[in-house]
Amino acid sequence: MVRIACIGDSNTFGFDPQSLTGGRYAAKIRWTDRLAAAGFAVRNLGVNGLGVSRESVHPVLVGELLSPPQPDLAAVMLGSNDLLTGLSAPETARSMKKLLSLILEKNAAATVWLIAPVPFRPGVWVPDSRLIEESKELAVRYRLLADGERIRFADAGEWGIPLAYDGVHFTEEGHRIFAEKLLGLLRGMPDGS
Repeated sequence: MVRIACIGDSNTFGFDPQSLTGGRYAAKIRWTDRLAAAGFAVRNLGVNGLGVSRESVHPVLVGELLSPPQPDLAAVMLGSNDLLTGLSAPETARSMKKLLSLILEKNAAATVWLIAPVPFRPGVWVPDSRLIEESKELAVRYRLLADGERIRFADAGEWGIPLAYDGVHFTEEGHRIFAEKLLGLLRGMPDGS
């Protein structure tokens, strides 16, 4: 069974934007649990509010990857919170490079897959177009970063993921589509990892 560790923020954690207390969608809705239901051993390392620019957290995340059983694949999708707190796409990509370099240096997973987050849409948390443009630019930066590091890359912005009223978080349907698209890519990998 292929072991996947998913490093991410609230969209990996499964945050339910209708929740007033930081709750999450039921397991049957979350994209990570849908991967598990499809036969993958999934470790969900998603944390509400996590940003890749919190570089003090990088060793903790890598430590999670190195703890047994070590994953065959580490899927990394971070950066949205960094943009929401005012960082630019280039600044966020620089922090992502540091995290990826540490993962690769420690050989913390057989395969590393960088996933560009779904770009923001107008919503309660996204009041201006600058944030939307930065979130689109992040995907461009991440693609270049993945090419440079010779790791796998996916742009979730190409998957038609519906976002909730806040312009940031996946809807229930968004989780379903995200899982479906990611499963298609996973099943298309030559060695299954």
